[in-house]
Amino acid sequence: MDISLWEFAALAAAAVLVGFSKTAVSGANTVSLAVFAAVLPARESTGVLLPILIAGDVLAVLTYRGHAHWPTLWRLFPAVAGGVAVGTVFLMWADDAAVRTSIGAILLLMAAVTLWRRRAPAGEDEADDEAEPSRGSRLKAPSYGVLGGFTTMVANAGGPVMSMYLLSAGFRKLGFLGTSAWFFLIVNTSKVPFSVGLGLIDARSLLLDAALVLFVIPGALIGRAAVHRINQRLFEQLVIGATVLGGLQLLLR
Repeated sequence: MDISLWEFAALAAAAVLVGFSKTAVSGANTVSLAVFAAVLPARESTGVLLPILIAGDVLAVLTYRGHAHWPTLWRLFPAVAGGVAVGTVFLMWADDAAVRTSIGAILLLMAAVTLWRRRAPAGEDEADDEAEPSRGSRLKAPSYGVLGGFTTMVANAGGPVMSMYLLSAGFRKLGFLGTSAWFFLIVNTSKVPFSVGLGLIDARSLLLDAALVLFVIPGALIGRAAVHRINQRLFEQLVIGATVLGGLQLLLR
């Protein structure tokens, strides 16, 4: 891929942000998605970004592997598989504008619903970081799972959708990050054959990935150091803010 030094620097900074988002503020990598789509052709950018995300997922699992809530994951996976299948079909005919508009609208809707549902009194910041999710989350798992699978397949934008689900289910920081880490490692790895089949991953994209993947590590280390300094309410505000930012940039671009 013929890119300038400044364009490579922008992609490297976005890779650092991927690492940070995986170990601190999930959903912040929507900014990385925007950077990759701005520097590279939008469709090709998803294939370049996927291995970078998987590298971040591996680091996140190594950091939070003991904090995942597996019953939640098993409830989500069947619906996510359906969403990935729908997303694959969608990519066969949709242009970049249709992809951006659809995902942007979904992200903003999820953020609005989560903000409405989480109107609660202050004073919950010191709650256990590993508290179990609410029982009501079982009813929401199919819809969020399909949306998460669809958005992660078409634009690697499943992070904000799943962030909204985990927040609405009542996950605290460590449970949120551990469950999210395992979820995206499994889902993103399963997307690789589909992306190769669609021509989104090839030798050229992997060569660029090889040059960018090392930048994920410092971002993950920064995130790991920062996450314990962020209280629960600020953590949720950052996640929702990143989701809104990602949705707006997809709609307005």
